[in-house]
Amino acid sequence: MQIKPAHAFFAPALLAVALALGACGKQDNKDQQQQQQKPAEVGVVTMEPRTVTLTDELPGRTAAFRIAEVRPQVSGILLKRYFTEGADVKAGTQLYQIDPRTYEANVNSAKASLAQAQATLASNRLKAQRYGALVKEQAISKQEADDALSMQRQNEAQVESARAALRNAEINLAYTKVAAPISGRIGRSMMTEGALVTADQTTALTSITQLDPIYVDVTQSATDLLRLRRELDSGQLQRVQGENAAEVKLMLEDGSAYSRSGKLKFAEVSVDQGTGSVTIRAEFPNPDKLLLPGMFVRAQLQSGVRQNALLVPQQGVTRDLKGQPTAMVVNGEGKVEQRILKTERTVGSDWLVTDGLKAGDKVITEGLQKIKPGATVTTKPASNIASAEQKPAGQGQ
Repeated sequence: MQIKPAHAFFAPALLAVALALGACGKQDNKDQQQQQQKPAEVGVVTMEPRTVTLTDELPGRTAAFRIAEVRPQVSGILLKRYFTEGADVKAGTQLYQIDPRTYEANVNSAKASLAQAQATLASNRLKAQRYGALVKEQAISKQEADDALSMQRQNEAQVESARAALRNAEINLAYTKVAAPISGRIGRSMMTEGALVTADQTTALTSITQLDPIYVDVTQSATDLLRLRRELDSGQLQRVQGENAAEVKLMLEDGSAYSRSGKLKFAEVSVDQGTGSVTIRAEFPNPDKLLLPGMFVRAQLQSGVRQNALLVPQQGVTRDLKGQPTAMVVNGEGKVEQRILKTERTVGSDWLVTDGLKAGDKVITEGLQKIKPGATVTTKPASNIASAEQKPAGQGQ
């Protein structure tokens, strides 16, 4: 009996296994090819023209509505301070008391001078009346009667002068009570009790700042201002109509929005030669005193209304190697096209596109990493952006 080698028994089995593995590999390659040939699914947004109110966001600072420096009108020693530093005061509230004794004496002296002048006037008035009767009877000369009448008029003038001196003395006495000229928040006191103050001193006793309302001064470049006026004149933009046309929104230093809206007041008529910008002033209510003078803010001003605007979500706009904004669009054949865009500004979370797209275009915002220009794709509504119903009214910046 002839014994066969062991490999003679295993060779057919190994061949069968190899054939089976080859068949499996071919099937896997076939499945991969089918998966690769299957069109990728992308999320798209269909471009629809919208009416958008554009806004400009401009830097600025807050400024006090009124600032009053409290200065003494008369000289003397400060006897007392009546306010608490940093408190709110009303107009007319007494802030300081200056030693009044000298001014009280001046008032009394002026009263005495007035009384003396009035007594002299009364005497000379009676004399002039008697001389007027005597001259008719030719008991005295007309010259004497005229002299008496002239003396009466001089006495009347002296009475008026004494009355004015009394009024001046009373005013100076009243000035010893230093009062708040306006309502607002008072600052620190620059003088203490016992200090000598003078009517012509340059140092203010304190200052009062009116915080409600408050001004916001923002700057806009002359170039942007000219562009805006050209767009309005050409009809590219329409002026905002209605009572909200001059409405201004405010963003605070910490990025939060101020809860109250302001109103535009005026714009400067000249351009700052150093910065090339124009200052625009808005007025805001500030009852809670949240806004303080000197704070840095950003104001949002409505610049105009753009009709038939195309807004592209930022997720659908990228940059090419030249830095140009581009978007991937699905054409009518279901293939991907790359479009070079011309963008003007952002409007909320979208780009305002003025060239490169048209109404009805399907812009890809989801699945961009899976496609390239020329690829065939299937589309679905994009889920990575808010729907048009969820978006707020358009605003540009």
